[in-house]
Amino acid sequence: MARQHPFFTPAAHGFVRVAAATPVVHTADPVANADEHIALIVEAGEQGVDLLVFPELSLTGYAIDDLLLQDALLVEVEAQIDRVASATKKANLVAVSGAPVRQGDRLYNCAVVMANGQIWGVIPKTYLPNYREYYEKRWFSPAGPQDADSSIIIGDTRHAFGTDLIFQAENRPGFSFGVEICEDFWAPLPPSTRSALAGARIILNLSASNVVIGKADERAMLCASQSSRAVCAYVFAASGWGESTTDLAWDGQASIHEMGTCLASGERFSMDSHLTIADVDVERIGLERLRTGTFADCARRELSADEFQPLAFFAAEPGSPADLIRPLDRFPFVPDDPARLDQDCYEAFNIQVQGLMRRMKATNGERIVIGVSGGLDSTQALLVACRAFDRLELPRKNILAFTLPGFATSEGTKSNAWALMTALGVTGEEIDIRPAAEQMLKDIGHPYSEGKPVHDITFENVQAGLRTDYLFRLANHHGAFVLGTGDLSELALGWATYGVGDHMSHYNVNGGVAKTLIQHLIRWVADKAVVGADAAPILHAILDTEISPELVPADESGAIQSTQATVGPYALNDFFLFYITRFGLKPSKVAYLAHQAWGDRTHGAWPANLPEAEKIEYDLATIKSWLRKFLIRFFQTSQFKRSALPNGPKVVTGGSLSPRGDWRAPSDATARVWLDELDANVPD
Repeated sequence: MARQHPFFTPAAHGFVRVAAATPVVHTADPVANADEHIALIVEAGEQGVDLLVFPELSLTGYAIDDLLLQDALLVEVEAQIDRVASATKKANLVAVSGAPVRQGDRLYNCAVVMANGQIWGVIPKTYLPNYREYYEKRWFSPAGPQDADSSIIIGDTRHAFGTDLIFQAENRPGFSFGVEICEDFWAPLPPSTRSALAGARIILNLSASNVVIGKADERAMLCASQSSRAVCAYVFAASGWGESTTDLAWDGQASIHEMGTCLASGERFSMDSHLTIADVDVERIGLERLRTGTFADCARRELSADEFQPLAFFAAEPGSPADLIRPLDRFPFVPDDPARLDQDCYEAFNIQVQGLMRRMKATNGERIVIGVSGGLDSTQALLVACRAFDRLELPRKNILAFTLPGFATSEGTKSNAWALMTALGVTGEEIDIRPAAEQMLKDIGHPYSEGKPVHDITFENVQAGLRTDYLFRLANHHGAFVLGTGDLSELALGWATYGVGDHMSHYNVNGGVAKTLIQHLIRWVADKAVVGADAAPILHAILDTEISPELVPADESGAIQSTQATVGPYALNDFFLFYITRFGLKPSKVAYLAHQAWGDRTHGAWPANLPEAEKIEYDLATIKSWLRKFLIRFFQTSQFKRSALPNGPKVVTGGSLSPRGDWRAPSDATARVWLDELDANVPD
């Protein structure tokens, strides 16, 4: 397929490429500083940057004290603003520089927004620090109510001026930004909060911010917090090398956050001018605000209808195909960072354990019944049960575990099931369901009962249904309840036998956990010896087993029934599930992100301890094919199963598919709108 197709362009999918500039500072030398700006603007343009922010007072340097009140300096600043503005036209980007600017008889610490070769607006600093090492009120006036709907003259041209400015690209939906300056960011109510409520999806912070021990962490915390609370992207640029060190030092910290997540961090204490670049997803920000009603409610409560001035500009049109510049996990439910993965496994496992403990306390339960197949899901549920019983000080013998072999159960999975039950010290038993299944197949007149090798859905579900039927009756018999094992990924795909089948239980600890995460949870339990060391070798053997329902006998070549060959790779299905349910993204964008994440196995990080054989790649045609199948299964054929789910805890941020949780949908919908969008916008 042609890489020139618009599909391969980040901007076509709602991304805006932003950059925080860290120029070398030339103290009180606007000409040299403008030269640094222009060089970085040119570089940013070559890298496809749409929006570029410089540090506070970047055209003069921040630490120049009373030189800010020198007329010669201020006149030169105005001349250099025009030079820098002119550079934005050829580079085809928006640049925001810091400068001292006069309005009448007042001097303001300002951000100057430039685009299309001209000045587009000027934003004054609201909060001027005048404590400890700061003396800004000696030179500057703070922005105030009198500056609303105001204007300012730079050179011989009048421009919009005030803290009430929002900049919106007419030709790029969602590309909107607001600006605040350094100390504004430390205020109890940052001006950017109101800008975000007024519609800005990107907030820029021009900062000087001298460095002391620990301050970099504080800045990062504030950036993450504000981008999360205001549901926005936050681009921070602080002054670096070249600022006067008469009394202070500077590290040039630069960062880009999006809804709490750091997308990029620049090199601190560098002696060279450089850019910190990332693609921010303004479309995702808009969708998150749309689904979070609190955001709109707050905007209605806090803002008046005409409080902000929207200023329109024309941004660069979507350019040449390019790879995304931002972190993108192949496994949205499994972080690449080992420390974060360890923390996630700890939390997920204990959420499952606590959920089961509470249900047992509520029912005065002392026994559970669970089916153990030797596969991933039943193994994870059994591990959770063991830990819950340990914490409740109940004997593991009260966990009544049954392996229920059928027509296609392999010796490997059955032996793993027995070895696991023995190692964990639970009460293990085996019931061969084949005689009952043969009787049922005979009673309903199925061809298999006449010796014909018909292995259809009826043949499969007779076995799956009998297993669950046995478990429920065993629970009645022993005064216990049935612990479910089906996971979040299977619920998304409808890969469960409805009703009297693996769809149903008295309580399901796995219903909120994706299949890709379950594999890492089992590995985590094994490596941490959470339920004892004896089970670890068996757990690793189970992790190495092909995922299969084992309902159909192996074919003539010996190949067993493969779940992923039928419904698709769980790695892709979990990727689709996360972005469609968590953010409501269009199928074409999900396909684009999947191709960025999975198109090249050598690019990007992989989760810790992932087997080498699972580090694979998928081309766009394969991704599109499996996404099509996912859309049909998720939107059109499987919702009725999710509308009748047993209780179980929500675990992952991707959400719960319980009708009492994150997902509510009609059981009789069609997938047409999603399939049409996929076909229209994803090349073959």
